[in-house]
Amino acid sequence: MSEDLKQHYNQIITLLGEDVNRDGLQDTPQRAAKAMQFLTDGYHTSLEDVVNDAIFESDMDEMVVVQDIEYYSLCEHHLLPFIGRCHVAYIPDGKVLGLSKFARIVDMYARRLQIQEGLTKQVAEAVLKVTGAKGVGVVMEGKHMCMMMRGVQKQNSSMVTSMMLGTFRKSQATREEFLRLIGK
Repeated sequence: MSEDLKQHYNQIITLLGEDVNRDGLQDTPQRAAKAMQFLTDGYHTSLEDVVNDAIFESDMDEMVVVQDIEYYSLCEHHLLPFIGRCHVAYIPDGKVLGLSKFARIVDMYARRLQIQEGLTKQVAEAVLKVTGAKGVGVVMEGKHMCMMMRGVQKQNSSMVTSMMLGTFRKSQATREEFLRLIGK
């Protein structure tokens, strides 16, 4: 763990007016630094490491959908969490990706500072890159603490983003099939 990160959390807590030496806060800078490193470990992971050669030959040429992949991320504007579900679909072109790799791809990109729109695009482009699919569709739903805990404080607000590539962008029927399958 970075000693610098721990010291910065110590300083932040002090600047907020707290005593970092009081009983409940003595180990907080260390715990916060460790948590932040975990929540941003996507910076230290590559797509190649995540996929780990789990690409398999297949004659499957119909839509494959993996839905309800939960994710947790931090917005780049306030460093507050946004959480939600991701739905991924692709039409294979001779290769399929191991099922768990979709969740690992989502996690890798989610564990970086960003906005939901960027996360959606990164996941779609990564799936297209590793599978060489005819098309990829990604829909992400998110609840943003920066909108719920501060600012406008709207507790029931949510955001939906989508990215359609290849046949998902070109064919309305393909797009509609995907959205129907995920209940949208």
